[in-house]
Amino acid sequence: MSYVLITANRNYSSWSLRPWLLMKALGIAFTDRVEPFTKPSNYDEFRAFSPTGQVPVLLDGARTVWDSLGIALYLAERHDGVWPADEAARAFAICAVAEMHGGFSALRNDCTMNVGVRVTPRPMRPALVRDVARVREIFEEGLERFGGPWLAGSAFTALDAFFAPVAFRIRTYGLDVGQGQAWVDHMLDHPAMRQWEAEALDEAWREEGHEAELAECGEIIADYRRA
Repeated sequence: MSYVLITANRNYSSWSLRPWLLMKALGIAFTDRVEPFTKPSNYDEFRAFSPTGQVPVLLDGARTVWDSLGIALYLAERHDGVWPADEAARAFAICAVAEMHGGFSALRNDCTMNVGVRVTPRPMRPALVRDVARVREIFEEGLERFGGPWLAGSAFTALDAFFAPVAFRIRTYGLDVGQGQAWVDHMLDHPAMRQWEAEALDEAWREEGHEAELAECGEIIADYRRA
């Protein structure tokens, strides 16, 4: 078995982070291939390896597996630990992952991911207030019900991987997630998250569209990107 995981810029690509982190945390070996965003739409270029023209994409020999959730489901059939072993925790994790994959549009749009900066956000729209409140609710429920330190218990699972980009967003924009901050701090200290962050700070790519989206989200008060 020889996986190749295709991802994009560390600073911007929240969807890429999910399977990358999941595989790193579970010790699933893969070759890391980065295809950076070079313009607002990279659809035509990415179509060379992705049926949707998007990342992430997992290559398993001649087989192409696309979409972060599709990749997680594919890996779960082949590797232990993607979902919690406990039935109640597994049900919670599957539902919360599906909710994250299909929802939270205000959080995505109003708090775009950029690992290397800190931002004072604009006044929050009601939709964003609701999204942040729901994130807080998921975090606090998971920690209370299953004992932490991860969202579905003592072991890292796909649930943590799918909310990992939110941990970066919470830090970037100073969002309040109540007792869920304990999970955020624990997540940001994970060795794989620290590796992703270090690579984000070192990468030289800047894409004007993503930078413009960031400027719309608020005032940049710190930029730790070194390149």
